[in-house]
Amino acid sequence: MSAWRAALRVVAGLVTVVGALHGLPALAQVTPAAGYTPPDDTPTVKVGGTIFLDYTYTDEPTTTDADGNVIHPESFNVGRAYVNVTGNLSHRIAFRITPDIARQTTTGATGSLDGSLVIRLKYAYAQFNLDEAWSKGSWVRLGQQQTPLVDYLETIYRYRFQGTVFVDREGFLSSSDVGLSTHYNLPKNLGDVHVGYYNGDTYSKAEANDQKAIMARVSIRPFPMMGALKGLRVTAFYDDDHYVKNDVRTRLFYGATYEHKYVNAGVEHLDTDDQTTAVATEVKGTGYSVWATPRFPKGWEGLLRLDHLKPDKDVDAAKDRKILGVAYWFKVLQTPATAAILLDYESVEYDAALAKPDETRYALHTLFNF
Repeated sequence: MSAWRAALRVVAGLVTVVGALHGLPALAQVTPAAGYTPPDDTPTVKVGGTIFLDYTYTDEPTTTDADGNVIHPESFNVGRAYVNVTGNLSHRIAFRITPDIARQTTTGATGSLDGSLVIRLKYAYAQFNLDEAWSKGSWVRLGQQQTPLVDYLETIYRYRFQGTVFVDREGFLSSSDVGLSTHYNLPKNLGDVHVGYYNGDTYSKAEANDQKAIMARVSIRPFPMMGALKGLRVTAFYDDDHYVKNDVRTRLFYGATYEHKYVNAGVEHLDTDDQTTAVATEVKGTGYSVWATPRFPKGWEGLLRLDHLKPDKDVDAAKDRKILGVAYWFKVLQTPATAAILLDYESVEYDAALAKPDETRYALHTLFNF
């Protein structure tokens, strides 16, 4: 019936134009059948924001000030300040523009903006919704956008305002890159698939050559309708990329996450393969992350996380990160408004072969999202 309606509209439009040219009255508009509600194609624009603020005290390593005094660095910081501009041109076309802040640093000669917080672009993409053609929540995106794995994990982990997830924190993947991707929601709440073709050099760098990254994530709910088990998802992700031709840069991730009203938790495993140039040694790394965020009455939550990274499988040396925290999530009446405060302890220990000092930090983190 929709095809017939479209044909009738076209015919009516042509007759109206011809009639107008000859001074004839216009035909009455062809209306949809009773009970049919056409999609809302009114253009919309929404403006929101995200702010991460913290106070951090570094117990170790110590440093020295301008007079040579040994000090424990401490500072108030703006970790993130987003302005999110989102909207729709029609029910099929959406967009997002998100400026981000970054600390200006210069190697070599200093500049007048050294140390300043400056604006850079985090997201800028057009989205073509495929709800009618595929399934609700399916789309194609073009531009600077989320990569398939990091954004997926952050929505479950929820403590990005303390620090990035394991694969991002260790520099193996970025949350944003420029490219073309598509997302498909599997039927009956079984999971989703996200596949993209990206520059591979992250949003903070320009494309350096002709190499591109193919990233693919598949997440499955084994028990989509079984009460408490429906919150379980298993995920596999692969990033196939090259620094230059024949010099590999690959990441293989697999893990499981669990979401429940009393706890979110995750187990993640990562294998990496890097050869930066043809004459460089190929380095294979491996690591894992285990975390949980138990929830308690009246907005209180805990944060427990352990990361273990072996940068090179051929070298007997590892890096371990431990995070312990207690958070309070303020009650808000309407999403996406969110506010939280977190008091946390973080330690990073390096084996001697890595030749880096251990780190210990205490911090008060805050999140404001609107």
